[in-house]
This record gives sequence, structure tokens and C-alpha cells, in this order.
Amino acid sequence: MESDANGGDIISEPILNYKKLTKEEIKKEVLYLLKCVGLSEDAYYKYAHEFSGGQRQRVGIARALALRPSLIVADEPVSALDVSVQSQVLNLLKDLQEQFNLSYLFIAHDLSVVKHISDVIGVMYLGHIVEIASDKEIYENPKHPYTKALISSIPQIDKLNKNRIILKGELPSPSNPPQGCPFHTRCPIAQDMCKKSMPELKDIGNEHQVACFYVDKVGDLND
Repeated sequence: MESDANGGDIISEPILNYKKLTKEEIKKEVLYLLKCVGLSEDAYYKYAHEFSGGQRQRVGIARALALRPSLIVADEPVSALDVSVQSQVLNLLKDLQEQFNLSYLFIAHDLSVVKHISDVIGVMYLGHIVEIASDKEIYENPKHPYTKALISSIPQIDKLNKNRIILKGELPSPSNPPQGCPFHTRCPIAQDMCKKSMPELKDIGNEHQVACFYVDKVGDLND
């Protein structure tokens, strides 16, 4: 976000490039988008450095909506925000999804955040998708050992994480991944086959796909 541009300039740029509207029509559209993301008309005139972190994200969301996309790619949209502001932005994204009939490709490392926004979740490790399922399946019935470890690390309000799965070993370099399954160097149930062959994503039912040779052993890990 350029520091010498105000909110109106930032949001209107894609409109200027791709729509043939008058200045008055563009300003009207920008003010509408500001209202949609919960910002007052004052934001039209404020410069980037005058916005808080949450306000900057809202301006970015308004800009993304300017051309009325059907899909928005959101890469770590709340990772730099305070927890209270994260919640506000996530709720806004949910509201806008319904209002504008949007689909999101939501990229995040925090599964507690992903849970609030996603209907279908894909879990990646070293650039490889290791599990895909509905949000309910991922959180209640994880079938890949990496997913299971991630789920176990989410803080629980009503109980201590006594059954957290601690992954041992060093994270391999993404530019020089190990042969076979990329997770085998840290996997608590890895066997010789995992060191030699790359498991393919396979459907195990209920629209749940997993890339693991030993899906049946994942349940033996701490619950």
C-alpha cells in the first residue's frame, strides 16, 4: 500500500484501469465499497500511513471487491493483526462472502483461523497437499499424521493440550526435499516405504483425500 496514496486512490485504481466510469461514478462506487467494509467516508481522503492495521486490511478488501470478482485469493490476511482485530476482519470476510456471493482461496498457517472461514480445507507440507476434506472432517477426523499434529497444537479453552503431538526432527529444505514422502523425516509412524515412494492423494470416503501409506495407523497417535 503506497504511503502517498489515499484510500480513494487505492480502491479506485482497478476501476480506473478496467471500467469506463466518470469521476463522479468512481467516487460513488468507492464510497459504497468503504461502507461495505465498515469504514467511514473519511477513509476516502486518509493516506495509507494514517490507517491502523485493521483499517489497512479493510481498504485492501475494498480494493479486491472493486471489480466484483467471484474468487478472492487471501494470503495470510489476518496474520499481522491483533487477535481481537483478526476476529473482526474474519467476520467481515464471512459477511462479504454472502453479500457478494464470493469464493475464497484462504491461505493461512493458523488452523484456528482457518476453521472460521473455510468450508473445504487442504493441508500442505513442503509444497505438497497431504490432505483435503471438509472443515468438519479435518478437525474431527484428521487422517494424515501432519494434520493430526497441527490439530493437536490448537489451544483449547476447556482443557490443556496434554495430547499434543510434538514433531521431532528438523524441517527439510523446500528446495531440497527428501526422497519419498516429504513428511517422513518427522513422521511418528513412518516406515521404509515412506522413504522411497511418494504417496498419492487417495479418496478414503466422505470426500476426504489423504496422501499417506498408513492412514489406518494415524488413529493410534495421541487423541
